[in-house]
Amino acid sequence: MDNARRSAIFRPMSIDHDVLIAGGGLNGSALALALASGGLTVGLIDPTPRDRRAAPDFDGRGYALALTSVRLLGALGLWEGLAERSQPILEIKVSDGRAGEGPSPMVLHFDHAEIEEGPMGHMVEDRHLRPALLDAIDAEPRITQITGPTVVAQDERDGGIVATLSDGRTVSAGVLVGCDGKTSSVASRAGIRRTGWRYGQTALVTSVEHDKPHEGIAHQFFMPEGPLAILPLPSNRSSIVWTERTERAGRINALDDAGYLAVLRPRFGDFLGDIRLVGDRFTYPLQLSLANVFVAPRVALVGDAAHAVHPIAGQGLNAGLKDVAALAEILTDAHRRGEDIGRIDVLERYQRWRRFDVATLALATDGFNRLFSNDNPLLRFVRDLGLAAVNALPEMRRGLIREAAGLTGDLPRLLTGRPL
Repeated sequence: MDNARRSAIFRPMSIDHDVLIAGGGLNGSALALALASGGLTVGLIDPTPRDRRAAPDFDGRGYALALTSVRLLGALGLWEGLAERSQPILEIKVSDGRAGEGPSPMVLHFDHAEIEEGPMGHMVEDRHLRPALLDAIDAEPRITQITGPTVVAQDERDGGIVATLSDGRTVSAGVLVGCDGKTSSVASRAGIRRTGWRYGQTALVTSVEHDKPHEGIAHQFFMPEGPLAILPLPSNRSSIVWTERTERAGRINALDDAGYLAVLRPRFGDFLGDIRLVGDRFTYPLQLSLANVFVAPRVALVGDAAHAVHPIAGQGLNAGLKDVAALAEILTDAHRRGEDIGRIDVLERYQRWRRFDVATLALATDGFNRLFSNDNPLLRFVRDLGLAAVNALPEMRRGLIREAAGLTGDLPRLLTGRPL
């Protein structure tokens, strides 16, 4: 074999980026910015046109961002622009009951004044958060946006991974991160299996305006069909995440606005006066979907690609941002030490950091949904007694407040507000 041919065969693979991210949603965008802040180059791949992702009607959700998620956005330079469009969550009230009958007197009450760090979190609407992420990505030279194609194949090669796009192009990196949702193609191609089930429930999501101020209080009202979350937004508005059995949710969503409100009002109650729809209406089928592992050679999963849980505690995006902070720290530190960031032993550090926390969250949300989404009189008595008992124990209550704020456990630097 001549020297030129031998050189061509053994020449190291050309790497276009340090990291490729498949999926430019909230988690993918935040991860791209976090990695770029740590000095890594990123290729961000998403099939949806940028203008469509930035449109106000793209996603109607509002997010209850935990205090640590707010700190992450601050460390990435985003929170200053979002703060004026956010609503601090000052209190949370959790109750049980039936539509039209009002809540049980046994209420669990969390007050931010019981912890020193300030509000437990802030409500931010998708129509503000997503454009802020996209604008920051536009301004970051270390991020290359690849919009339009999808990843249709991935091939691990010596020293890297090559992704083939639907338009025929190939792009390479040291590691490929799947941020492509609970049916992640990145995970499937890597041979990663999933565990989970459908809940037979669908979340109806919208926003309402009400006559009386909400005072920064979030309400979680458990009903037999599923929970109703009333989450404070700026001004006299609230975001609604209303869970119903899937068949009934479809019938409700097919109603006109007047019919929709007629079904919602008995569940919402009149404690904030009359309510009016002020946003588009969306539906999201609910399921539990956990990847059996979060990493494979040259591959890592983040957000819904790794774990999709019931929104009963509003922790879905917060869990994804914890993934972002942990993976960004692992990869940035490994890169600075001169390690190959795609090696499985490097990626397994991320899995060890996040997997137990995610499993605990999945079990908790699944258990709470099963406990509260029924009309069994004995279970109703037990759960009301449990809410009252926790409310009467200050130390336990403060522990749960800190948990809701994201302040427990081994926190990555970004979740403490420190840069990478």
